[in-house]
Amino acid sequence: MEVVIVPDAKAGGELIAEAMAQLLRRKPDALLGVATGSTPLPIYAALASKVHSGAVDASRARIAQLDEYVGLPAEHPESYRSVLRREVLEPLGIGMDAFMGPDGTAEDVQGACEAYDAALAEAGGVDLQLLGIGTDGHIGFNEPCSSLASRTRIKTLTEQTRLDNARFFDGDIEQVPHHVITQGIGTILEARHLVLLATGEGKADAVAATVEGPVAAVCPASALQLHPHATVVVDEAAASKLKLADYFRHTYANKPEWQGI
Repeated sequence: MEVVIVPDAKAGGELIAEAMAQLLRRKPDALLGVATGSTPLPIYAALASKVHSGAVDASRARIAQLDEYVGLPAEHPESYRSVLRREVLEPLGIGMDAFMGPDGTAEDVQGACEAYDAALAEAGGVDLQLLGIGTDGHIGFNEPCSSLASRTRIKTLTEQTRLDNARFFDGDIEQVPHHVITQGIGTILEARHLVLLATGEGKADAVAATVEGPVAAVCPASALQLHPHATVVVDEAAASKLKLADYFRHTYANKPEWQGI
């Protein structure tokens, strides 16, 4: 696992966007796994800027969803499909025909989960998966004690997660669904490159447990230690609990430039 410490969220967004741009230059039809929430927004803004300036062409890219609410219509403004259309596809000039996601309205939810795993495999797998991290170390909606071998499945949201997400539903927790479909940890680990961005002091404990703690289901993100190409990008605040921060700074500053992240 490579840990890159950046000054702030904007710098992290620029760094990751450039890695995505380099991937698209090598493989124009790359399958990009994307996440929702506020953390990845600087990435999407930086990548959209590159597209608009002509620095990279994203028109052939494909987009894969990390998770989705169960029971929320696809056209609902807070369905993750709608959120990603606004925040990722439209700014990058990518049509919905290049979008892949689980069907959160399916009568057979388990069947929809299995179908999505199969669709990702049939598409050739995710080339680069963006991840955020919760204060408890969750990735996607894989809460603590999720199986590290889990596949795409339905999960019940904790009360805290529903409270956190209520801000997107006019502050009304009753509007927040109780269930989601999420890629499992085992599914996530099949992506060729995992890139996790964490910013803010509130994520410092989770980042330390992910990077320097044991691989354990109590911190689902620690499973990234098992991946052959995982990059954790953190700002100074999120890096504040890392014992090996100076080592991470030294190794990144002295790595060959051609390696990228």
